[in-house]
Amino acid sequence: MFSTFAAYPTFLVFLAVVISMVVTMGLMPVWIRLLKSSHIGQQVRADGPQSHLVKQGTPTMGGVIMLVAVIACTLLIGAPTPEIWLLLGATVLTGLLGLIDDGSKVAHERSLGLTPKAKLVGQFAIATAFILFAVNLLGVEPTVSIPFVYTFDLGILTWVLPIGDGIAIPVLYLLFVNILLVGMCNAVNLTDGLDGLAAGSVMIVMLVMAAIAYRSDLLPSAIFAATLAGACVGFLWFNSYPADIFMGDTGSLALGMALGCLAVVTKTEFVSLIIGGLFVAEALSVMIQVLYYKKTKKRIFLMAPLHHHFEKKGWSETKVVVRFWIVSGVLAALGFSLYFAGSLLG
Repeated sequence: MFSTFAAYPTFLVFLAVVISMVVTMGLMPVWIRLLKSSHIGQQVRADGPQSHLVKQGTPTMGGVIMLVAVIACTLLIGAPTPEIWLLLGATVLTGLLGLIDDGSKVAHERSLGLTPKAKLVGQFAIATAFILFAVNLLGVEPTVSIPFVYTFDLGILTWVLPIGDGIAIPVLYLLFVNILLVGMCNAVNLTDGLDGLAAGSVMIVMLVMAAIAYRSDLLPSAIFAATLAGACVGFLWFNSYPADIFMGDTGSLALGMALGCLAVVTKTEFVSLIIGGLFVAEALSVMIQVLYYKKTKKRIFLMAPLHHHFEKKGWSETKVVVRFWIVSGVLAALGFSLYFAGSLLG
């Protein structure tokens, strides 16, 4: 349909943002009405900020429409290459895992869905499959580069399964990227605690990942990242404070996995930790809080994740969200600058 514009790849990436945004904004009102009529709403954690209790019952699973928009627009605008199928596969499967989790919360009317162990097993299985396909099908090198410092060869310990032409299993790279993908998956999920926070932050990050993929001559990945950014913009219209709908684990887990997978395909595994630095900080705040409390029975933060700490300090929800967006933008710009400088000199 868009083959006419094949000679204008920049326009295709821009178009992916716009169409994904329009599709999300067009379908979301119908989805919200359906969720409300079905009495499917968010279950708020009892130990969270008291101001969040009013969010109880707000429609959730908005990530379903975001994924529909991403799938439709990616396949409509970009060529269905193995690269695209792999990125979409990992993202959609993680979204389905999140959907099961969201459905469990709604069915049992509690803020806890699947057990942490069950979610982690599912995430690691999806991440492992993605990595093996990326290495053996797409030819992704099992290396991790720190710009201006060193490129680590994590393929030095590789097992080969005698199946077909052989399936390479780079053990060290598999371990590192599993931690990256599952960690980013849960980091975005932890960030999704305030109206508009995760959607706005992911939108910023995905625009940068689209730029990186485009510069790396990976147009399908650039279009995929652009559709994710567009879906976040469209969703943000309904998720801005006070939110009409939440993305749920369906959206947050899928977005986190998509970010990690894009980092692998574009070979920005290390730089992605800076680009998505806000998500990393949110995850670290929870880990530090838990470990420190177990050791001292005291808390470093007033409440974790980090955004709740600032709420407890008296910042309004919108102030926390906007300032965190700014921080996300600064970190994303820093990460892109590091990547760009490294690519020029490399």
